[in-house]
Amino acid sequence: MNQQAFSLLPFKLQQIQDLGLNLKIIGNIARNRNKLVINYQVIGDIAEVIIPQGNNLPIRQNELWEETCFELFLGIKDSPGYWEFNLSPNGNWNIYRFDDYRQGMREENTIKFLPFRFDQKADTLLLTLEFDLESLISINDLLDVSITSVIKFKDETLSYWAISHSAQVADFHQRDSFAIQL
Repeated sequence: MNQQAFSLLPFKLQQIQDLGLNLKIIGNIARNRNKLVINYQVIGDIAEVIIPQGNNLPIRQNELWEETCFELFLGIKDSPGYWEFNLSPNGNWNIYRFDDYRQGMREENTIKFLPFRFDQKADTLLLTLEFDLESLISINDLLDVSITSVIKFKDETLSYWAISHSAQVADFHQRDSFAIQL
């Protein structure tokens, strides 16, 4: 099993400081053969975060990144293609497949449901995804991974969090920011 801890950084630390917020996003990701498990924890001033409310029946939905959303990018090592996973605290989700950097975006139709859990406590948001990668990759494929989040604050400000930011603008699709290997 390959397991790694992560800590996300805001694209503009000054933005978070200007809002006077104490917020951090940490977690861990693990791969055991073709099973992937990722845990996100948002800790701190949660009362300042807009959290999309739950549905009775989670659905596949587009543009989840316009609200608070947890994201995961997976690419097969040495291949230009990759997948973008979007997970909303309200249970809605989507997975997109790309042929190359921001090229050929389409929904990944081999996945019909994305099993993740969301829990909110007074000063913590928790999200856990357990997912079988079998329909996307073989057990022998090595993965390059980027873990990201979009956090929307009560003043409608969006902040962009990632393991690393490799561009002059917040761009989660930059392949050189896929910093974890599984």
